[in-house]
This record gives sequence, structure tokens and C-alpha cells, in this order.
Amino acid sequence: MKHDYDAQRDETYETFEELRKDPSLPKMAVVDYQFFSEETDADWDGFENALQAKGFETRRYQEDDEDDVMEASIGPVDVTPETIWHYEKLTTEMALTFDFYPDGWGLVES
Repeated sequence: MKHDYDAQRDETYETFEELRKDPSLPKMAVVDYQFFSEETDADWDGFENALQAKGFETRRYQEDDEDDVMEASIGPVDVTPETIWHYEKLTTEMALTFDFYPDGWGLVES
């Protein structure tokens, strides 16, 4: 099945428009992108190495007895929808090659 980047981008821009209403939205922040895999043989090490090679810090964790999560962090970067989407698309393209799927993003003020 082909990934719908247009829908993903639209969701990111809509989310950002909601965040923009917050007067305390930082101009710069670390952005965390979360990914999950439904495949038991997903290549965790390969995905993590690919992310780190592109400058992301990574962390693996389990979320509330759910799937394991790979988190990729970059920044601090400009907090704009264009910047967030740039890194989201980049990480999603990598994720899909390793049987991972995007599961959202968040800001960590630096």
C-alpha cells in the first residue's frame, strides 16, 4: 500500500495551526517524531542507524503496554510547519523502508 504523504502533510499543517494559537509557542525547539512497527521482524537497528546517520538522536521505549516506539529527535530547529514537515517526511521515508510507520510528533522547548 502506498503511503499518503499529502494527507500526512495536511495533518501536520493543521496541527501546527492549532499550536500557533498558543502565545507561548517557542520559536526554536527540539522536535520528537514517533514511529511504531506492527512487524515482528522490523529492523530496529537499521532504522536507528539510518536516523542517527542523518543527525537524529534516537530512543526506544514501550508506550502503555502497546507497541514499542522509536523516537527520533532533531534540533533545536525553527518551529515552523515547513521545518517540521521537512523532517517528518525525511524520517517517514526512512521509516517505511524498515517497516515502521509514523505516529506523530511533539515539541520540546530548548
